[in-house]
Amino acid sequence: MGQANGVVAVTGASGRLGGRLALRLAAEGARQRLVVRDPARAPRLADGSALPQAEVVVAGSYADGEAMRRAFDGARTVLLVSGREEPGRVEQHRSAVDAAVAAGVERIVYTSFVGAAEDAVFTFARDHWHTEQHVRHSGLRWTFLRDNLYHHALTTFVGPDDVIRGPAGDGRVASVSHDDVADVATAVLLDERPRAHDGRTYELTGPRSHTLHEVAEVLSRLTGRTIRYEPESLEEAYASRAGYDVDPAVVEGWVTSYAAIAAGDLARVSDDVPHLVGRPARGFEEWLDDYPDQWAHLLR
Repeated sequence: MGQANGVVAVTGASGRLGGRLALRLAAEGARQRLVVRDPARAPRLADGSALPQAEVVVAGSYADGEAMRRAFDGARTVLLVSGREEPGRVEQHRSAVDAAVAAGVERIVYTSFVGAAEDAVFTFARDHWHTEQHVRHSGLRWTFLRDNLYHHALTTFVGPDDVIRGPAGDGRVASVSHDDVADVATAVLLDERPRAHDGRTYELTGPRSHTLHEVAEVLSRLTGRTIRYEPESLEEAYASRAGYDVDPAVVEGWVTSYAAIAAGDLARVSDDVPHLVGRPARGFEEWLDDYPDQWAHLLR
């Protein structure tokens, strides 16, 4: 199946999503190019051996257009995993897209975010919208995978005092697992039906949505700790994060992710995961049961 689709370049191949995708593509016999910053962190099989039919290519920042062009040279499709949440991310994404065009790539599958829009409450969702627009005008065939917050991200919301703080109100979030996104990406990348996913935007969510009060309750039951959610105002949220040594745009992204939950932007439950992979999406509680190592930091 993988041979008919040509070489797939997987960016961020050493990350949570890219690594899972690389293993799935290898299991399907796909030819792939794993684009990583550090070759020592490239995904490998359980026995430590290299993935079959996988070439590891080292490339630094997306902003290094020439390095990215070399990494993409000869690939038919690029899975573009969105870059780090930092200032200049849109410019980096544009550089990577332009590199794909220069390398003769035919198609981009881009991991975007639910509710991506020019005026999205979540400022990083605006980055995704601008990137989508650049891809749309690139001349490449494209598919957008708009992911909700990841299940794992919810476990990182818990502070050292066992409190989740943020201006999310009573809003709900339909978080999704990295595995479900990787399964969808595999289905989209290796579908042998010509152009079956061209020009399509999929929203990838879990099977239900939760308030942060409910998230705290689930984590409390699991860990045996008393974890709670304390809603903040926007002003309180910015003040409580003022001491972090990060760019103000990053702080704004953190705060507005909660504000987007309050606005209802992350609440919608989509059926795109079950439609594309043929099984139900994995819920937050199921994911916690499957991956105890991913929330072990809460057992301190």
